[in-house]
Amino acid sequence: MSAKRIFYAFFLLLVAGFSALGGAVAGGAAVYQVARQGSLGNNQSAAMPVSGPAQTITINNTDIQTSVTTAAQKVGPAVVTVVGTIPGQMTFFGPTGDQTVSGSGVFVSADGYILTNNHVVDGTKEVSIILSDGTQQTASIVGTDQYSDIAVLKTDGKVPAVAVLGNSDKLDPGETVIAIGSPLGNFKNTVTVGVVSATGRVIDTGNGYQIENLIQTDAAINHGNSGGPLVNLAGEVIGINTLIVRNTGSGDVAEGLGFAVPVSTAQAVAVQIIQKGYFSRPYLGISFQPISPEIALRYNLPAQWGAYITKVAAGSPASQAGLRQGDIIVKLGEVEIDETNSYLNTLFTFTPGQQITVEFIRNGQTQQAQVMLGESNR
Repeated sequence: MSAKRIFYAFFLLLVAGFSALGGAVAGGAAVYQVARQGSLGNNQSAAMPVSGPAQTITINNTDIQTSVTTAAQKVGPAVVTVVGTIPGQMTFFGPTGDQTVSGSGVFVSADGYILTNNHVVDGTKEVSIILSDGTQQTASIVGTDQYSDIAVLKTDGKVPAVAVLGNSDKLDPGETVIAIGSPLGNFKNTVTVGVVSATGRVIDTGNGYQIENLIQTDAAINHGNSGGPLVNLAGEVIGINTLIVRNTGSGDVAEGLGFAVPVSTAQAVAVQIIQKGYFSRPYLGISFQPISPEIALRYNLPAQWGAYITKVAAGSPASQAGLRQGDIIVKLGEVEIDETNSYLNTLFTFTPGQQITVEFIRNGQTQQAQVMLGESNR
């Protein structure tokens, strides 16, 4: 081999060697740099907090007011809890203790007059009210009307608010309503919401008369709500809550069947009670037993519907007209007594001092008598 070829071969080996060494150094440096950066990154992650926006919790303080809350706040201060004491009775084992009953009511006058139900205060010897702020005051019973289940109370204490009375004659099914009262006597100023389910409902009391023209609602009403207001979304009282139906004679169980006396009826009764101390009803002067087809069949009576006279009060309009015990009244004026027209409800369509024709059956014979109706304060 010539010297020239030997020189070229040596030169190529030298270049290849330096290239390999340079690549190794560069690769090692790169690996070292990557390792070093990774180590620093790990150390930073462990020793330094991650930078970024601070984590915050936002509390929304938006004041949400709805028609329901506004109406409840408007009427709520005028609503009271009514507490009555029924005296104990003498029994075979001795006297029983007094009994406490409770219901609800609502201020309707700055003079301290309160609307509630007759059955809330019926038979009580003492009555007090508890305001929405917990203050307790004594109250007196101005007057009651059993047949509309309305009573008027009065207190000489402070009147925190007076409810506005609305127009119950313009209610429509589906309209939102609010019931406010003290269910069970403990949960004062409870607010429940529902709708007007129907108007013009009739409930048989089982005492010979019906409560008519009631407002039906599915707003929750419980024992203790009686006498409290049923309110529309304008914050106006359109009814006085009076009763609930939870079961029927067939054993069916129902929910959401609450009833209220229209405020138009309650107001008419209350105005007369405040003026006279009682609500004036026409008076015939008899005690009676309602007749239905079942009773007529059992006792072989000559009328399917009517009022069997069990007693005639001395000197009463009935006595003066010649009515007697055992007569069966079947018609008052032009209205026949039947399933939808009970004796008392028909009688109450007339006014004291009005002369009417009473049709009755005596000894199987239909007869008539002219009666001048008196006035009753019970």
